[in-house]
Amino acid sequence: MVDFKELSGKPVAEKIMTENKIRAEKLADLGHTPTLSLFRIGERPDDIFYERSILRHCERAGITVRQTLLPAGAPEQDMAKLLTAAAEDNTVDAIFFFSPLPKEYNEPALRELIPAAKDVDCLTRASAAAVFCGEKRGFAPCTPAAVMAMLAHYEVPLKGRHAVVLGRSLVVGKPLAMLLLAADATVTICHSKTTDLPSVCRKADILLAAVGQPRLVQSDFLAPGQVVIDVGVNDDPENPGKMCGDVNYAAAKETAAAATPAPGGVGLVTTAILCQHIIEASEQNVR
Repeated sequence: MVDFKELSGKPVAEKIMTENKIRAEKLADLGHTPTLSLFRIGERPDDIFYERSILRHCERAGITVRQTLLPAGAPEQDMAKLLTAAAEDNTVDAIFFFSPLPKEYNEPALRELIPAAKDVDCLTRASAAAVFCGEKRGFAPCTPAAVMAMLAHYEVPLKGRHAVVLGRSLVVGKPLAMLLLAADATVTICHSKTTDLPSVCRKADILLAAVGQPRLVQSDFLAPGQVVIDVGVNDDPENPGKMCGDVNYAAAKETAAAATPAPGGVGLVTTAILCQHIIEASEQNVR
């Protein structure tokens, strides 16, 4: 048994949320309430899980949420019309929708309906380009930004360290790799076609799992001294009705130096970061 440290998301989220509330109160004094237009299509359990967290955090921070809930079979043009209305509404500071959308939707086109100033989760190409170019404009995706906030809070050194990102999605894997590179880490991106995946992961100083596969990361992926960041949010096949991460947390506790639990780790901070971005968008809207 190694000397293990749990990297809980709670203290990180609490610090961010305290700052969020103060900033929202200042906006309220100016007569403006930060407002999010939130879209959910269908009833995906992971979307609903995240939505509940968003609603709780926004209420606590003093953010108004306008929910638009569409059935899974809703026509794409319905969502496009509603997104356009939110984009043109000056009382809406931020727009967010859960991804991926149904396969029959043209998701890239729907993303581009969101104005850059209201794109608080890096859904558009312009926002993604800013992240990849290292430019300080727009908003980074909330989950990668939450990972970076956790690493900073727990003073995990990044400069010169080998970070292995397990997952190459546009939502987490790729932008997270860019943020790590900007912090001077040496980054390897792994995916389903990577040869001898466990061996590559064992070479990491910092292993970041974002593949959406319950407990994919087992003891053969891990090495002593690692910091393990679990970004996964999955239905737990072993405990119906509950969620789990991409990492076998029990295995991480036996081997790694530190790891995030899931739930209770990155997810808590992700929602706090989303609130932070909404408030920043609101501050820009009232200038």
